[in-house]
Formats: sequence, structure tokens, C-alpha cells
Amino acid sequence: MVDYIIVGGGSAGCLLANRLSENPKNSVCLLEAGATDRTFRIRNCNPINLIYLMGSKKYNWKYYAQPEPRTGNRPFFWPRGRGIGGSSSINAMIYTRGHPWDYNHWAELGNEGWDYQSVLPAFIKAERQSRGADAYHGDQGTMDISDTNFHFPASDAFIEACQQAGFPQNDDMNGAEQEGCGYFQVTQTQTGNRCNSGAAFLDDVMHRDNLTVVTNAHVSRVLFEGKTAIGVEYYPDGDRNRALTLKARKELILSAGVINSPQLLKLSGVGPADELSKFGIQVVHDLPGVGENLQDHPDIMLRCLDKSNSCLRAIPNKEFFRFVAAMFSRKKPFRFAPADCGGFIKSDPSLDIPDLQLQFAAIRMNSHGKGMSTSLRSGYVLHICHLRPKSRGRVLLQSADPFAAPEIKANYFAEDEELEALVKGVKIGREILHQDALVPFHGMEEVPGEAVQSDEQIRQFLRDRIETVYHTAGTCKMGSDPMSVVDAQLRVHGVDNLRVIDSSIMPTITGSNIHAPTVMIAERGAQMIGI
Repeated sequence: MVDYIIVGGGSAGCLLANRLSENPKNSVCLLEAGATDRTFRIRNCNPINLIYLMGSKKYNWKYYAQPEPRTGNRPFFWPRGRGIGGSSSINAMIYTRGHPWDYNHWAELGNEGWDYQSVLPAFIKAERQSRGADAYHGDQGTMDISDTNFHFPASDAFIEACQQAGFPQNDDMNGAEQEGCGYFQVTQTQTGNRCNSGAAFLDDVMHRDNLTVVTNAHVSRVLFEGKTAIGVEYYPDGDRNRALTLKARKELILSAGVINSPQLLKLSGVGPADELSKFGIQVVHDLPGVGENLQDHPDIMLRCLDKSNSCLRAIPNKEFFRFVAAMFSRKKPFRFAPADCGGFIKSDPSLDIPDLQLQFAAIRMNSHGKGMSTSLRSGYVLHICHLRPKSRGRVLLQSADPFAAPEIKANYFAEDEELEALVKGVKIGREILHQDALVPFHGMEEVPGEAVQSDEQIRQFLRDRIETVYHTAGTCKMGSDPMSVVDAQLRVHGVDNLRVIDSSIMPTITGSNIHAPTVMIAERGAQMIGI
């Protein structure tokens, strides 16, 4: 028996394990279904590792969202991190927090203590900002936030092209103003290693006598006495025939992520009664919002050939040799991210805040890094994602088997607003890519291709090629309305001693990458537990 059980060692769970075990009187156990993150594949940031992690069953749940008629009846690959660090172990390491509006909106929905001024200190606390501390950043935390120091000429040209198209340069999209374009900061150490949540929050505290981290521990359900959570059942080391139990004196915390947290609640008897009964699961509490409100940033990719032959390619060229020399240099650290630049812009100047994110990579690639042969030629891609979707998906059980993947319904473009915003986004992206700064690089447009010009052609292109950009949230929504799952203290409605602390609690998705806001949520959650 321990005081606190944390289920899921991802972006949130690692920080919670650190903070809760700071008090030597607390005994803490972190249970993670996957493996350790202390491997070359995760900690080293070379592009081959990123591609490997995208396809690895060991480090990636490799989920698929269901086909839908409005988006070509094709399944959607939804990678989610599996192992210590969660998705922070397999992501592109871009560090963006979102717009202050995101958090003020949460507060306006009735979630007291989640406005921007209230959450800013939590962002600051976690950071070890390489630029130093200021009103928006901290340098006393353990999550390294760094500037990349290797850039391709096309990336520099892209930032200049954004300015030529009327979008200002912004060197700190997490500071006073989000809008604008520039180089992203990344979660990397100064020596150029990935600073996932394991590196940031667990490495230096694993020696604590009051902290136990158990990997390869697949939690199957939360155990209840009446409506009080008392422990968990889990299967160690992948052995599906040996179930163990662990009990908690104080609280249980689910930090299993936007897919697994709602699935685990449902398997434990907390969720929509009709759905649970369908699979023979005893209802502990009828909570209809569990698994609803799923949100993602729909993403589209434009791709062009590079006539200058100066982007990274698998067949060695001048930039390939410069890249390899920098990566193996002992003279200075190598800090690189494939999508190292981009920004936040408005699809319509009349909008109050940005609704599109741009991510540029000087590498010719396919979605999810599939098809290595694509990188044999020099080229570049521009990702454009819609930040404020109105469409909502669902996470549903497919069986009562805790080892079975749930059914994921992304529901992209259920509302026209994000489709129309991305039509404008494609036009803006093309405008940027045709600016003078990129003329020396701009070869043939491969995707969508010059034949796609009319709004209806662009709409069809979007329906046929839309993908996830891995920013998922919302399935255990925070709030007080009938479809909310947790309150503003992140306590699950209707039961005792159980919280959800991860990106699934977001009532509305942040206009940013998801890792940084999830770390903030964990900081706030630790404070609320009252350590």
C-alpha cells in the first residue's frame, strides 16, 4: 500500500511523481504500461530515431481512429507515446504553450483558477529556460527549453517569406505575444538530447526512497469500495495471466492520456451507464461525459521540390554532409528539430487571435514519416493545422478487455468552420511559399499540386488528405456541466479519492502543441492535491 498511485508515466505523470514525492512523508507509486525511456532511441534527437519511434510498437500505442465518410473512408493513424515520458518521448519536441485566451476561456466556462494569470506561474516553475528568466519564463525548473542551433537555408528563407507575406517575426511565441513566425523553442537539453518528461522530472529523483516507478505495468481498472477509489488492478511485465493489486491510502491519479484515461475510467465502472452495461461492466457511477469531447488539430501538409538541392535528403548532398558533421561534432552541441520553424497566424485578419499554426520542415517527407524513399529528393513541407476546431470526437469501448484498443472517432470536419479555415490556410501557405525569399528553392508543388486551385478542389484535397498533428485533448473534460468529468480541482465527479490529471481534462483544446500545457496541468494538479 502507498499514499498515492499515479497511472501513466507520460507528460503529466512524471511531473506528478516528482512533486508528490518531494514530501518524504508521502509514498508514491508510478505505474507505466510501457518501458523505460533511458534509451538511445528516445534521448538522442537524430531524425532516424524520430522515424523509428513513429513506427515502434514498443514506444508507441499506434492507435487508429475510425474511417469516416466525409474524410475519404480511411483510417487515421494516431500515434501516442507508450513508456516513460509518454508522447513527450516520441514527439517533435516543439515547445509552445498556447494563447492566454485559451486559459481565460477555461475560466469563463466556470473553471476557477485556470485563467492565464493563474496558470502562468505553473509554466514558469517547470522551465529551465536557456535564455534565462523573465516575466514569462523560468530558469529554475528541470524541463530544459532551448533554441535549436542547426538550420537549413530553406528554413531561414521561410521565416523571411512569412514576413514578406505580412506575418511578423516572433522570437518568443510563449511570451508577450503568440502571433507571428520564427524558430520554435524545443524541449532539448543544452547538449542536444531530448528532454522528455522522464528526463525532466524523474531522472534526478529516482533515488528517493518514497518513490517507486514500475514499468511494463498495464493497469486494467481502478478498484472501488462503494464510490471510493481504493486501488488498482494491474498486469506486470506483459503477463496477461497474472493480475496484481495495489492500494492507495490517499488518492489515485489517472494520467494515462486522452485515449487511455477515459478507457480506464469506463473499464472501472465510471462512464455512460448504457455503454458500460453493453459490455457487462458493473456501473460504479453513471458519468456520460467520459470519452466524449475528443478534440484534435486537423492538419494538412503542402510539399514542394527544392530546386536548389539544399534541403536534407537521404542521398548525400552538401547540406547532408553539413548536417552529419554538425551532428557528430565535438566542438559544440547539436540542437535540431525537423519542423524547427513556423508560427501562429490568423486565417482572417478580423479574428482576435490566431487560429492556424504553421510548421515548416526542410525535408521532403510524407505524413507520419512514412515512405523513406520520399526523402531521396530534396524538398520541403509546410504543415498547416487549425487550432480551434468545433468538431468533437469520441473514445468508446470496443470490449471489456483492458488490452484491447478502444474505438476512436475523430469526427474531423463535422463542423464546416475548420474546413473553411484550412481552405484559407492552404491559400496563405501557398502565398508564403511563393514569396521572393523562397524563389531560389521553390520547385514543383507536389502536394496538392498546381491542378488544385478552386475552393472546392481545395476542400476535396483537405477531405482526402487531412491528418492528425498529434495534439489531442478533452475526453475527461473539466467543468460543472452534465457532460464534464472532473471539477476545477481535477476530481472525478461522483466518486471519491480519484483525479484525472492530463490533457484529457481540457474543456477546449489549446491553440498550441499539447506537451507544454499538459505539464502545466500537472503542476496545477500537484498544487491542488496539497502536497
